[in-house]
Amino acid sequence: MTITAAADGSALGNPGPAGWAWVVDESQWRAGGWPRATNNQGELMAVLDLLRATADRADEGLHILCDSQYVINSVTQWMPGWKRRGWRKADGKPVLNRELLEQLDEALAGRQVKFEWVKGHAGHPLNEAADDRARAAATAYRDARDPERGPGLAGAAPLPQAEFEPEASAEAPPTLF
Repeated sequence: MTITAAADGSALGNPGPAGWAWVVDESQWRAGGWPRATNNQGELMAVLDLLRATADRADEGLHILCDSQYVINSVTQWMPGWKRRGWRKADGKPVLNRELLEQLDEALAGRQVKFEWVKGHAGHPLNEAADDRARAAATAYRDARDPERGPGLAGAAPLPQAEFEPEASAEAPPTLF
């Protein structure tokens, strides 16, 4: 059996209050965030938390719907080269979000994971649900409230709060264009 889930991140300002979320269905989802982070950090954390939530079902396939080309390209294309170069990009500059990417690399090891790009804000039900929850988490942090974290994955042990804490001085990453 394959688990299908959407993962998304949101930042109100980039950086700014940020949230992340993944959704399998209305009764299986999780969200979190930080007072200050980037959108890419939220996107990466959503996938990382989903991988951790499904770790005890690693023998099942995982189909991740994601509207972030940055996340998909990072884990499916760019990461091997970054690792060979000591987590440096082709231009020699350090890879942004290395801590999250290293954790993703570890969480992906031995897993059967398929990433599928979906257009954001285009009506895809799971992607819209993940986006809504990620934005709600970012809004909660903006308003100095605890976000609604969600029930998690049915039958899975509860996960601790996300281990990654972005630096307070998180800068907006350069755009790809």
